[in-house]
Amino acid sequence: MYAIVEIAGQQFKVAKDQKVFVHRLDAKAGSKVTFDNVLMLANGEKITLGAPAITGASVEAKVVKHLKDDKVIVFKKKRRKGYRVKNGHRQSLTELLIEGISASGGAKKAAPKKEAASEPKGTKPKAAKSSPKKEVTVDLSGKTVAELKALAKDKGISGISAMKKADLIAALNA
Repeated sequence: MYAIVEIAGQQFKVAKDQKVFVHRLDAKAGSKVTFDNVLMLANGEKITLGAPAITGASVEAKVVKHLKDDKVIVFKKKRRKGYRVKNGHRQSLTELLIEGISASGGAKKAAPKKEAASEPKGTKPKAAKSSPKKEVTVDLSGKTVAELKALAKDKGISGISAMKKADLIAALNA
């Protein structure tokens, strides 16, 4: 089982017991953190896509340590002008150990929606807003890559020759 989760503004593909280096987080070493912005879950043959995130899904991780990345040197020069500038920096990172991925049972629940007040007579009803895309669950058992490429070709999706199975499913569901 793996998940694609957004951590500190970047997207990572994570699995259980994997170590991930992310931008510096405001958490102490040894503490546990939970990320609720899960964009995709894959459990064997089942893929669940969020729109944009999956409600109720979360990834639990433990902060192992804080560290700095290797030095990056930035050197600028304009030839024949005598202009040379050398700068560098070391990025602050946090090492995370992914402890678990839960597909449901997140701590947060959606607030109940309030019903719209009745409109006065003689006014036109407002147009209904389009609802966001629902989560899509696709069962891949029985579908080969060749069959998926044929379906994508029928739908008119271009660039399918180099697509992986998960990318084909995502393109077909879009």
